Amino acid sequence: MDNISTIYKLSFLAFTCFIHVYGTSCPVLECWFVQEKPGRGGGFPAAMIQEKSLLYINTDSETKSQQEPSADINHDRVYYITDPAAILCSSSLHPPEGSVHKPQCEINPFMPQPSTVQWAVPLTDSAHSPIYLQADWYSAALQGLDGQLGLSSVMRAPTATKEPTVVLSVSSRTPLVRSRLGEPVVLDCGFWMEATSPLSGSGFAVEWRYQFRGDGRLVLAYDGKTDRFAETKEKGAGLDFTALHETGNASLILQEAEVRHTGTYICTVYLPYLLAQVAVELEIVEPPSLSIFPSPLPLSVPGQVVKVQCEASGFFPLSLEFHWELTGPDGKVRPLGQGSVTGHRQGPDNTYSQTTRLELDSAKLDLGRGGEVTCVAVHPGGTRRASVTLNVIGVNGPSIEDSMAMVAVALGLYGLIKIVSWTFNSGSDDTNSQEKKVK
Repeated sequence: MDNISTIYKLSFLAFTCFIHVYGTSCPVLECWFVQEKPGRGGGFPAAMIQEKSLLYINTDSETKSQQEPSADINHDRVYYITDPAAILCSSSLHPPEGSVHKPQCEINPFMPQPSTVQWAVPLTDSAHSPIYLQADWYSAALQGLDGQLGLSSVMRAPTATKEPTVVLSVSSRTPLVRSRLGEPVVLDCGFWMEATSPLSGSGFAVEWRYQFRGDGRLVLAYDGKTDRFAETKEKGAGLDFTALHETGNASLILQEAEVRHTGTYICTVYLPYLLAQVAVELEIVEPPSLSIFPSPLPLSVPGQVVKVQCEASGFFPLSLEFHWELTGPDGKVRPLGQGSVTGHRQGPDNTYSQTTRLELDSAKLDLGRGGEVTCVAVHPGGTRRASVTLNVIGVNGPSIEDSMAMVAVALGLYGLIKIVSWTFNSGSDDTNSQEKKVK
């Protein structure tokens, strides 16, 4: 866990060096301002207003961008944001000039309010809301290029201004994580809070929730103010408490990946009256193990049908494609089709098994003298292959293998004849000896 804490410290140091060398101004972010349309009622879903917006990012409030927004942007939707942590300056949020790929960005009005979850209630045990909350509040959700960053920020702006300052940021550098079964998994989540904010000195709370196809559960919840965990049924999940309190590393640690862990995990960080969250997708990908039966294959003669089957077991997810190949003595590879594929079976550990069967008819498939028969299973976790040798004898005159087989058979027959002959002769000699003694 010390390694995780070190990574966060190095990341912060890198940001500091970047700011010192290159200045405090960051590239402009194109965003969408989204809010509910006023005047909608009667139980109907709220209509949404969506407008283009620009975010000018600086790392200190003394520096303000001198750039002028384009004419197609409403000036009321231009914001000059101060982000002391410089997370909004991440390279994954700023594509190269002229790139058609853009990061996803949405900014919304935000209403500070006390949390009702039990592990965050102690953060707002006072009945009085601080004057600090009397301001314009915004939340921004961003997704970096190529899934490199997920970010959620809560910002405060003096009333009737467009100059918000980031108060709380929650981010993940790995919004998508893939793991094999049995491996330890770290779902990255880190948070930063403005040290000068009156809200930052009253503690924090961290919550991890799981969602998958309508199923949801609480994985872990921690009240940093009282240093207590909420009771959950989840086993094998934890946090690095040293990194959590020192660097804001709230990453979820799963001791051993299982199929049931596949899904979406939501990391939520609470401050008094504020919250921000990011989602992390966990995919469990386990490739199949292959086995071929029978092995080795029996010798085959022209016109004979040899049946072979290949079983793929222990794989997840279900997506799997079979096909067969024959590699002849000359090294050429011939496709033999996918065979007859059975339905999948699910084991106690929720992994899958599936079988394909192939009939090798030398008369129909022109198998020649045979070769190496290979079962190929293509899976998101990787392609797996298993092979067995097929020998067809008596094709266009004897081959070396055929000759060796016939010599072996001939030697066997010769030996059998010699044994029978020796036994018969030995019995005759004993009989003659006894007759001579009688005489």
